[in-house]
Amino acid sequence: MCIRDSNNTEQTGGTLVLGTSADYAPYEFMYADDSGTMQYAGIDISAGQYIADELGMELQVENMSFDYLLTSLAKGDFDIVMAAIEVTPERLQSADFSDPYYTDLPAMILVKADAADQYNTLADFAGKSVGAQTATTKEAVVTDQMEGANLVSLSLVTDLVYGKVDAIVVDGAVAEQYAEANPDLAIAPASSELGEAMPYCIAVAKGDPKGLLPGINEAIAKMTSENKMEEFIAAADELSGKAVEVTADAPAA
Repeated sequence: MCIRDSNNTEQTGGTLVLGTSADYAPYEFMYADDSGTMQYAGIDISAGQYIADELGMELQVENMSFDYLLTSLAKGDFDIVMAAIEVTPERLQSADFSDPYYTDLPAMILVKADAADQYNTLADFAGKSVGAQTATTKEAVVTDQMEGANLVSLSLVTDLVYGKVDAIVVDGAVAEQYAEANPDLAIAPASSELGEAMPYCIAVAKGDPKGLLPGINEAIAKMTSENKMEEFIAAADELSGKAVEVTADAPAA
């Protein structure tokens, strides 16, 4: 791990354990390489690798359900969490966060393509089942902005494909990825009413006990100055068509 000595000098080496939820292309996903071995990929994974390299550490990626990531971070199971995660007052109670490293397109609403013209305003979702990943800010989008909609947590895009929900709220780049890959899906016109996107940050345990944040923020600043995110986005887009749907259970008691 990366720690600081009594002179506040950063010590590098060891392994940087990154917790993520690898079900959210193009940010984090898994795919089979040419040998059939499952690999992690995505914008966050590439950014995490860059930061680990800058810290002089080896990156180790662990997959877990999104709603358990910050709890496991607090327990010490991970050193950092990267999962297209936004800072909220609730999350600040259990974790500290880096400087922003990327801001996505605003959240968007995915619907069946043949029904897209039925959803021109958020009011059109009243009485409809709208899915969002558990413990994400997208749940708040449904409950706070889509009056009368029925929130369905733990919803996957496949639930929309198979008609288990009427719509699903995801980050903009994720929505565009699915709409491009699946002609049966489309972005609802009402998405334009959802407002601006929040930036993504890296979470560390509350109080930053391992002294990681200064080095992470320095790496983010360098990564930004080098325009590395464009490179990471291109690599993720190239591989996301190979993404394999994976799930992760809760951590062991």
